[in-house]
Amino acid sequence: MNIKTPINQVSLTKYTLIFFLSFLLFSCSNDDSSIPSEETEEIIEPPLIPTASCENGMAGIYPCKDYDLMARMSLSEFNATSGNDSWGWTDPSTGKEYVLMGLGNGTAFIDISNPTKPIYLGKLVSQTPPALHRDIKVYQNHAFVVSESEGHGLQIFDLTRLRNVAKAPATFQADATYNEFNHAHNIVINESSGFAYVVGSDTFAGGPHIINIQNPLNPTFAGGYALDGYSHDAQVVTYNGPDTDYIGKEIYIGSNENEVAIVDITDKSNPKNISTITYENVGYTHQGWLTEDQKFFLVGDELDELKFGNNTKTIILDFTDLDNPKSHTNYTGSLPIIDHNGYVKDNLFYQANYTGGMRVLDISDIDNKNISQVGFFDSYPLTNSNDFNGAWNVYPFFESGNIVLSDIDNGLFIVKKKE
Repeated sequence: MNIKTPINQVSLTKYTLIFFLSFLLFSCSNDDSSIPSEETEEIIEPPLIPTASCENGMAGIYPCKDYDLMARMSLSEFNATSGNDSWGWTDPSTGKEYVLMGLGNGTAFIDISNPTKPIYLGKLVSQTPPALHRDIKVYQNHAFVVSESEGHGLQIFDLTRLRNVAKAPATFQADATYNEFNHAHNIVINESSGFAYVVGSDTFAGGPHIINIQNPLNPTFAGGYALDGYSHDAQVVTYNGPDTDYIGKEIYIGSNENEVAIVDITDKSNPKNISTITYENVGYTHQGWLTEDQKFFLVGDELDELKFGNNTKTIILDFTDLDNPKSHTNYTGSLPIIDHNGYVKDNLFYQANYTGGMRVLDISDIDNKNISQVGFFDSYPLTNSNDFNGAWNVYPFFESGNIVLSDIDNGLFIVKKKE
């Protein structure tokens, strides 16, 4: 690799410091003595509740609407003190569903084929010392893991090893590694093309570092793009949306701190910017996801609640014309909770909202700007404030309807729409 451009250290360091200080401050406080707690090192965890139906607005101690608690696993069960990202894998041979949950000190693998009795199979240990940020994606039965810890690079793990774990929980090592970057905030995979996009690394100004993973255990460098600067998160699709100029192209959509960048990344050696767009009251353009028709892009801004005092807000951008994206509308919730990662499945938008847990929005009439909250599950019942505790990620893509909620403080939750 010949091109290496330094990451935007000022903005990344500032953001990480805000997150870390808020995380420490609130993790050490507990002003609600009415909720019993169990202390696990620095983390205060609610008592374990194996299952709980959502009745009269509560599933045990957890506020809810239309989503039942199937199971919860605490951080202490994973021998960890913080949680972060999560993803899922369905074994194509057995149909079993597995959760891949990021922890401060590694990646946990949990069999949830019986969602009320999850089985912790083991942990892929971190390449480096613990870090708050870890991210996981899946391609061809392999997990790809990055971390912001110095020297971590990319870990690759063959998930078929989970079919026969002799003694759980096991301690796993990576099957392969890729070390052409030092550390990274996130990884994105376009499963239809077999390319991974590492973002927020120490290469290409934090823009996409592109890796060919078509042979998962033999990843090779494919290119990079630095012209739009640091990407905190991204989505990459083989485009099949309303703009006929780009049908079949591989399109990268980066959430780049203060704007959204749309890039034609079909030619990995020569990516080309299509357009960029920003919006009013930018705090920190954090993450976004396309509607299934690829017409709209739903953006979460992680710091606008703190900077501008608004309730949680989702910005909806109209991507009908990729060369000329436009603002469409905003959805503003009823609470000052901070939005984090969000994903679209069918006509629903599932969003992790830190202290507000998982929030579910109906976007079936998004064309007419009609968006409404239709359900939620609050994994962090202590408060609904604009703090960086609680739900980090939600994974809604299992065919069974099981939904994974990974919580920084309270571990793993498996929830499901009430029947």
